[in-house]
Amino acid sequence: VKPQYFIYCKRRPTFRRLLKTSGVKLENKLKNRQLKQQNVAKKQRKEQKKLRQAVKDAAIRTPRPLETYRKRPEEEEEEEEFLESLPTDMMEDDDLRQMTDMARKASFITRDLSSCAPIHSTKKRKSEVIRSYEKVPRKMAKTEEKEVIHLLPIKDKSGVIPQSVERGEGGLVSSDWFTEEGAGLKVIISADHLTPAQREQRRVQKIQERKTTIATLGSAIICDPVNNIKRLKELRGMLMESDPAVAVTVRKLVMVSLMEIFKDIAPTYKIRPLTSEEKAAKVRKETQQLREFEESLVSQYKFYLEDLEQTIKDWKQQKKKRSQAVGFDSYRGLAEVAIRCLCELLLALPHFNFHNNIIVALVPLMNDPVRQVSDMCCDAFRKLFQQDKVGGAALASVRVVSGLVKSLNYNIRPEVLRTLLSLRIKEVHMKKDLEDTAPKKKFMNNKEKKKNLSRMQRKWKKAEEKLEKELLEAEASESKDKKIQLHTQTLNIVFLIYFRILKKAQKSVLLPAVLEGLANFAHLINLEFFDDLLNVLQNLIQSGVSIQVTCDVLNVDPLKFYSQLYQMLPRLHAGAPNDDISIVLRCLDAMLTRRRKQVTLQRAMAFMKRLSVLSLHTLPNASVGLLAANRAALHAFPKCDFLLDNEVQGSGFYLPELDEPEHCNAQNTALWELHLLQRHFHPVVRRFAVHLSRGAPSEGSGALGVELSRRTPVELFDDYSVKDMTFNPPVATFSADVTRSPPGLKFSDDIGS
Repeated sequence: VKPQYFIYCKRRPTFRRLLKTSGVKLENKLKNRQLKQQNVAKKQRKEQKKLRQAVKDAAIRTPRPLETYRKRPEEEEEEEEFLESLPTDMMEDDDLRQMTDMARKASFITRDLSSCAPIHSTKKRKSEVIRSYEKVPRKMAKTEEKEVIHLLPIKDKSGVIPQSVERGEGGLVSSDWFTEEGAGLKVIISADHLTPAQREQRRVQKIQERKTTIATLGSAIICDPVNNIKRLKELRGMLMESDPAVAVTVRKLVMVSLMEIFKDIAPTYKIRPLTSEEKAAKVRKETQQLREFEESLVSQYKFYLEDLEQTIKDWKQQKKKRSQAVGFDSYRGLAEVAIRCLCELLLALPHFNFHNNIIVALVPLMNDPVRQVSDMCCDAFRKLFQQDKVGGAALASVRVVSGLVKSLNYNIRPEVLRTLLSLRIKEVHMKKDLEDTAPKKKFMNNKEKKKNLSRMQRKWKKAEEKLEKELLEAEASESKDKKIQLHTQTLNIVFLIYFRILKKAQKSVLLPAVLEGLANFAHLINLEFFDDLLNVLQNLIQSGVSIQVTCDVLNVDPLKFYSQLYQMLPRLHAGAPNDDISIVLRCLDAMLTRRRKQVTLQRAMAFMKRLSVLSLHTLPNASVGLLAANRAALHAFPKCDFLLDNEVQGSGFYLPELDEPEHCNAQNTALWELHLLQRHFHPVVRRFAVHLSRGAPSEGSGALGVELSRRTPVELFDDYSVKDMTFNPPVATFSADVTRSPPGLKFSDDIGS
């Protein structure tokens, strides 16, 4: 081994050396601590010495008066004005002398008597700025004295009321006083001694002032919403108007004004709350200003909706508040304005925040006992359903309606359910069974993709799916699948409402509205429910005429419904409450005219014969509607003109008492009722009878006028209604000679007219 190796080899320290090194470190630390304590004590002694010296100098040396400092002319003038304005006459001479001596001396804790700075002048404090403002003397505001002429006082039950006159036109008058101007004078009169004309003049003046304020604030907000958004709070504060004379009018004006303002400045998107990360992030000044505007807008909109809802609750609960300046009689007027504002916002801002809250507030009012309020809300939701193309608002509304129907145990007005007829639902997802019967398209799973596709192809397919998703989000439009999905959910809830009523409230007044809804959406019902629905309707058929007729509104083809409608026609009411005739006319239009290809000729002729018999017994408007339905059937089935001929068209005899239209042999009879109807006292019935007896021609002497031929049977039934005990057109009175003579000859001129 070479000896140089030991030179570069590091020596391993022994335990004794390590122990010695640790002791040296501890000793050094102790010395450093002692030196630090000595320095701190030395510094404290030095500060105490300086403080004692400053106190000694303040006690021995004569201070230099502060008044000898040179000041600017402006400061001298301000100081003189300030000293003159002090109320020195209320102070004692000793106090004034003591204050003067104190002002000439500086504080004893200062280093130099000529300076007011503290000892540690090198340290800057934030309070120096405040101290500089505090040194500036405050100026006393001078009030202008007005010349007041005292008049003779007035004495009443409360005591003596002083009267005075002011010269000039300045000053404000409180709400308990009224002013009259004349000859350069302003006379202040107590409100308790006003005449009715003066009170009305005062009220009109206040309303005009409030209108000006509302218009000014509203114009400022609409012109620059971002910078003037804070004025919304000021305008909303006017909803708490406390003057009883103008409180109702002002609150109504403010409600409508705020509603129009929110409709104008609300954005076309929903404002969401910011997350904590977004609030902490630094953004541009314009972005921050937009965020503050959106936050204030949503906040004020929420408070406004709460005020409207509270107004409605106070009206429903008849809750009188202590600070309320509105009487019970005015509650309904305020509530109606609030409901109208909510209805307008429901239709104008379906995309904005709190739309579901508006729906929840308005749906119970659809069933309100006040007819005006109920009709207002029903019309609003009917318009909402018609204008909702996507289906989100309609789905939310139908859900709340379903909850209302269930919570009230089906004791609601039929108009609530009839609003559902305005839903724009034309396409929904069909039953899975139908999809199972259709050929399915096979999609590859992950194993098949790995087996049949290369790595590059799988990568491209994944990128393509991602790109399609991003494009869909960029378009910001609702896809067709989502629209159909929303419509499917809405229709399921609607059918749930209908089926619950059919199952649990079969004797309810809601059945006609339910069956109308089923007829409207019958083509969208799944086949699995169709058999159960027909069984339920078949059981309802035996309950009454009106329910029987309404069941036939369903656009279905079972022979039982045709037989049932044919069977009930002779038992319809022929008197004044003939509303069932209107439903019969709609049933005939749906079952005969629109489904002409599925109806046999025997069935059509049987219905025409029975309708002609029925028209002999009903009121004039019902006879006109039934004859118009026969005219439509004759145009749909031209071979039914066999009934206008006396010759027999087949074997057998006509059986009028048989309730089966297919087997009553209607082809072996004739419409002899038309000859009797040509002698009817109503001129329109006579014109229809002559028109049908001639084969219902479209032109010629037997044709109808444009005013009759272009109207549906239901419209004719409503136009010639006799509910008010009046005929349209008026029926002429005939003499005895005319009635005994052959009527057909006397009415020939009327028939041709």
